[in-house]
Amino acid sequence: ALSKTPSALALNQTQHCKQLEGLVVSQVQLCRSNLELMQTIIQAAREVIKTCRKTFSDMRWNCSSIELAPNYLLDLERGTRESAFVYALSAAAISHTIARACTTGDLPGCSCGPIPGETPGPGYRWGGCADNLNYGLIMGSKFSDAPMKMKKSGSQANKLMHLHNSEVGRQVLKASLEMKCKCHGVSGSCSIKTCWKGLQELRDIALDLKNKYLSATKVVHRPMGTRKYLVPKDIDIRPVKETELIYLQSSPDFCMKNEKVGSHGTQDR
Repeated sequence: ALSKTPSALALNQTQHCKQLEGLVVSQVQLCRSNLELMQTIIQAAREVIKTCRKTFSDMRWNCSSIELAPNYLLDLERGTRESAFVYALSAAAISHTIARACTTGDLPGCSCGPIPGETPGPGYRWGGCADNLNYGLIMGSKFSDAPMKMKKSGSQANKLMHLHNSEVGRQVLKASLEMKCKCHGVSGSCSIKTCWKGLQELRDIALDLKNKYLSATKVVHRPMGTRKYLVPKDIDIRPVKETELIYLQSSPDFCMKNEKVGSHGTQDR
């Protein structure tokens, strides 16, 4: 819903927060206390739509119904593997965009990420401006997990599923942090390399998450002891892995046109 925010909305006063569509109370509060962060989060929402549609352009479900946010159809409302992907990508994208905005100096609350503790190899030195992943993860998870932490929003099983999948998105983002270097030396000899830790592009993170989407595990909400947990439906002898996407409801096949489930069908595509 944030992706549709009109660019005319300056977001420089706290009352503007109430004009943003689809936010829960704690997100509005976060907006008021971190106004400068909101343009970055809106940018992340736009990136999610673009990246999701591109990543699934060759599949039966091609992410087109994400444009309807926040009034989702059944494909993104019922705890399907499609909604698992969208939640994971959204959580990764918010933290990714914030971490990068720290690096470019667009956010007053943060700057470059810390210099790594380990020594780089001979001919290498730490420098440049690392993506501030830590700040991105803290602020991103505060914003993206807020709706699932409300008492009244949806079923407990759905909330647990969304929280789990959002965390998987952030794990993939963490794993994408890599060493990036720039050469220095006489006439491009590259005798010394200045290096920093930077994140991969969001499209690469989305491809990793697409693989997890393809191998996602169906779960059920089952009592174990005094509490209920999400456990794999067919092999519930093992707990759900922290690295796998999970879903509660099987998806339709998306071959046939069905507006209710967000399927345009595959004819003429």
